[in-house]
Amino acid sequence: ENLKFLKSRNIKLIVVACNTVSAVALPILKAEEEIPVTGVLLPGALGASRATESSKVAVIGTTATIRSGAYRKALHAINPDLEIFSKACPLFVSLAEEGWLDNDVTRLVAEKYLEDVIEFGPDTVVLGCTHYPLLKGVISKVMGPGVRLVDSANECAVEVEKILAGNDLKKSAGSG
Repeated sequence: ENLKFLKSRNIKLIVVACNTVSAVALPILKAEEEIPVTGVLLPGALGASRATESSKVAVIGTTATIRSGAYRKALHAINPDLEIFSKACPLFVSLAEEGWLDNDVTRLVAEKYLEDVIEFGPDTVVLGCTHYPLLKGVISKVMGPGVRLVDSANECAVEVEKILAGNDLKKSAGSG
């Protein structure tokens, strides 16, 4: 139904801007659509594979995204030599929605969730939920210096640019 509505608006491209939906439904949507469809998951995985120097990548996301194994599969398809650690951090969504971006509660939750991630020792962490960049400051503080955070939404914006350009769908300068 959402796709029908969007298509009625004469769109050029569909972006599934949710890691969980990208993880579980994107292949189905892509197979059923004639217009380009992209999600945030593969661009996030590509960004992480480019960013890592140690080949140790952690993925944090919602329970459904982590359980799907979609990031692990995408990362290993890009580079089978990557070591990957995945961690569900479901309370991060509620904290972001509540606007608790950097307070004692958020820091304590981040410390608890990320202790296993820190022990794994990645140099790159994928923020595998579009809510998580709101908590980037506290996640970065907890993870420590030298750990790169990859925002799957930012990586998706780069991918959208490529898709639009590659399909000659970009709006020309000055056109309405």
